[in-house]
Amino acid sequence: MVLTGAKKIRTELLVSEIVADDYRTADVFRKYSIDFFDSGDRTLEAVCKAKDIWEIDFLTDYITNIHHQYLRKALPEARDYLFTFMESSGDEFPFLQDVFKIFNEMAKEMFPHLQQEETIIFPYIRQISHAYHSKESYAGLLVRTLRKPVENVMNHEHESVNRFLRQMRKLTSYYSFPDSASLRHRVTFLKLLEIDNDLVQHLYLENEILFPGAIALEKELLERKD
Repeated sequence: MVLTGAKKIRTELLVSEIVADDYRTADVFRKYSIDFFDSGDRTLEAVCKAKDIWEIDFLTDYITNIHHQYLRKALPEARDYLFTFMESSGDEFPFLQDVFKIFNEMAKEMFPHLQQEETIIFPYIRQISHAYHSKESYAGLLVRTLRKPVENVMNHEHESVNRFLRQMRKLTSYYSFPDSASLRHRVTFLKLLEIDNDLVQHLYLENEILFPGAIALEKELLERKD
């Protein structure tokens, strides 16, 4: 078994396709009163335009409700699975101690990181998005006085997560296990693989779409005459 690619949400996808692929997205659509049953044949881009929803707003809600909520539940669960597997099979698989240590370090960094994004980074991004699209005269001043370390999060904190993932993949041979593996072995490695896949998609959405978009807005607002 090998690491599979994470699916990426795209604006050209139908709303019904997005919800069918991940039922958790239904809560995000409900927040914006987007009907994903009878009107699910419209694309995400189309419904956002129709509802006058900025892509950045939707994306911050999507990341918070899908990826952040998932990690808050999955990380403690995976830690328990990994600890039990290490305790029972540590002599047979001595590398598990290193995997457990790396996983704990990653989880320890993730929780305050999620909180920082939800309470500081994402609200700031939504503020500058609204100021930009509403053509508010104070927009440039907002960026100069409230600018947050978006680039720092993207370039440093996310790289730390990627480093942890690379280390765990190497130690576990990309979470692979033989056909004869115990059920505890299978469940533990499948859980780690699931978290890895989710983080790959999570970081892609932030590094490739959300944060570059926010940085571009910052640049335009700073250049705009107040």
